[in-house]
Amino acid sequence: MLEASNNNELAPIPDKRYFTIGEVSELCLVKPHVLRYWEQEFPQLSPVKRRGNRRYYQRDDVLVIREIRELLYDQGFTIGGARLQLESDNTSTDPKAIQAIITDLEGVLKILAA
Repeated sequence: MLEASNNNELAPIPDKRYFTIGEVSELCLVKPHVLRYWEQEFPQLSPVKRRGNRRYYQRDDVLVIREIRELLYDQGFTIGGARLQLESDNTSTDPKAIQAIITDLEGVLKILAA
């Protein structure tokens, strides 16, 4: 199997509710032991565990894994840097943070208009 150089070359995600670790490994071109390690390093990644501690990933988990893969393999981030990048992505969609930015920008506009 050839390693894809970026996420555009990865297979499309099937329309399923749950994926096994083997399926996610194939979809993201990441070995299962790496996925288990990433679960410890990235709090955004938390598959459902069922019978016998088997992992079942949802579509959102697969998207997060692809984003982590992009940051680490394609953009050259360290684990810590990728974790910070993912956390900053999450705060940028926080409504309170967005409102604070809007308020700041409106203040700048008033200063420029004066």
